[in-house]
Amino acid sequence: MSFAEPETRDGFGAFDTFDTYAPVDHTTPRPRSARARTRPRLAAAAACLVLGLGLIGGAVTGSWLTGDSAGADGARTSFTAAAGLWHSVPVDQLFPPTVDGQGAGPGGADRTWTRVAVAPDSGCAGAFDPLLGQALAPAGCLRLLRATYTDVTHSQVTTVGLLFTKADAATMASLKARFQQQGLDRRTDLMPRPYAVRGTAAAGFGDAQRASWTVSVLTDAPVVVYAVSGFADGRVVTTPQPAADAVKPGVTTAPAQAGLGNDAQGLADRVERSLRRTVGSASEKPS
Repeated sequence: MSFAEPETRDGFGAFDTFDTYAPVDHTTPRPRSARARTRPRLAAAAACLVLGLGLIGGAVTGSWLTGDSAGADGARTSFTAAAGLWHSVPVDQLFPPTVDGQGAGPGGADRTWTRVAVAPDSGCAGAFDPLLGQALAPAGCLRLLRATYTDVTHSQVTTVGLLFTKADAATMASLKARFQQQGLDRRTDLMPRPYAVRGTAAAGFGDAQRASWTVSVLTDAPVVVYAVSGFADGRVVTTPQPAADAVKPGVTTAPAQAGLGNDAQGLADRVERSLRRTVGSASEKPS
């Protein structure tokens, strides 16, 4: 299915007292009139009002002079810059040939992944289970980039993807909130699909071999980062498990014990980090 034209709109939501100092005349004692007591209070109140307005005005002027609004402008610049990275950044920068994952394996063990295949940039048709496609549809599909990696033993494979959307920042924030509130990134009927290539360790990596996965909707870039992992020997996995659950200590499922949750989460995390660094570099203005 295509994201370009989703079938549904929500497919794929005052002072009590103010005493002033007055010298006491011990030689001529006499009561002070109410009018005499009022004048100093009015004068003090007026002085406070003037001082307060001056402080407020100074603060506003200071914010203009120091450019406190630059943060919002910088965020908009970064978001805009990220949208065009799919065609302007070398593939080796988005998907490095080798990815080191220090502490990314089970129990904090180190992991290393080697790239075995890169898919041609494409649209999103067929890349996701139908319901996941509907869930992502509100963001639109600008371009999809994918690469598949294997671990050092060549017994496990992982496809990691970058979905560049057509959405603005508000739409991405809304989509992320929906995924979190409805748990869409944990449902087994909303999984991304792997990218398999003949003659590689991922030759038998199909839908039935998916064991663990993660989907992350970014809000500072119009990008959805995902990864899906499985065994390289083509074995069928009947109970896939989201990476967020498979990496928890003490979990005894097959995806957890094999470290497939760590593969999916570790690779997605490092590709996302690399993307953020690239976005930062692309949005920097020359001095």
